This record gives sequence, C-alpha cells and structure tokens, in this order.
Amino acid sequence: MDLIKKIEEHYLINWGECTEYIFNDKEPIHNLLPFFKVLKFKPNEKRNSWIYATCGMSGKDKEQGLELFILAPTENNFLINLLVAIAHYYASGNMLGLGHTVNFGCAWYENSKCDHGLISLPYLDGPELEWLETKSTNIRFLWLIPITEEELRYKKENGLEALENIFEETEFNYIDPFRDSVV
Repeated sequence: MDLIKKIEEHYLINWGECTEYIFNDKEPIHNLLPFFKVLKFKPNEKRNSWIYATCGMSGKDKEQGLELFILAPTENNFLINLLVAIAHYYASGNMLGLGHTVNFGCAWYENSKCDHGLISLPYLDGPELEWLETKSTNIRFLWLIPITEEELRYKKENGLEALENIFEETEFNYIDPFRDSVV
C-alpha cells in the first residue's frame, strides 16, 4: 500500500489534482494486484487533454516497475478498461516496456483508425515524470500513444526511432482519435 501512495504522490506532483480514483475490487486484476486502480486527471491550464493513468501496475515483486498513462481529448471510460487489461497482462508475467506495442482489440474511439498503442517516453512531461525511485523498486512511467495498424507495421520494419522521427516531423496530433496515419 505504501508503494501505491508513492505512485499517487508522483502523479500529483507532476499533474496536479486527480479527478477520480477508479478502483473496482470485483475485477480479476485484483487477484494479481490487490490495490490497483486507474487515476483520471481532467484538462487544466497546462494541458488540454484528459489523462488516464495506472496506479499499482508495478506490483510489489518487480525489480523495476512500470506504470502507463494515456492522453485523450474527452472523457472515455473505454480507456479505463484498456488500462486494466494491459495491467492484467503485465501482472500475469508478460513483458512490457519502452518501444513495445499493444493491440487494443478495437479502436480507442469509435471510427478511429488507431487500434494499437505504442509505449513511449513521456515526452510532454520529461524525466520528472519518467522515474520514481523508492527503497524497494524503481518505477518507470511511460506514455501509451494510440497508433494505427500502418504505423505499427512501419515501426516493426524500421524501428521505434524511425516512427518517432516521423511523429516529430509531421507534428501529429497525438490526442486526435480521427487522425490519419503518418506513414
């Protein structure tokens, strides 16, 4: 529970007030991560997007923990379920980290071409958000960016850096669910 408090405090220091703590102990994930929850942050004067963030995905048995967050233009409860599913996958012993991708199983918004996620550095928040060191573990906070099937293929063929370079060159709108592929 102490680790959960530290993760919450880390988010609050970086993003300010949390709008909602979403915890449902009926979810199967609580068999693996009993204190897991998703935190929701509303837009503010610094950021025009909603933020959904895992809290407790790191668990207590990992040498290096991982927490993920996703940005959205509007409130979107699908993202809560998406983060719960990804956390369950991770807590079940599967590897996730920088440069990995996940299949959402459907579009993150209806009629969106983005149905996968790229785990990336928290470029908008920098190193202040990326790392939290505790006595028991180091936790890395990474950004889950929705991407298209074409962008996923491009990343597999050309590498993470090549895809991120195209993102930067095109100045793509990372919170636009209806954006076209950049490749």
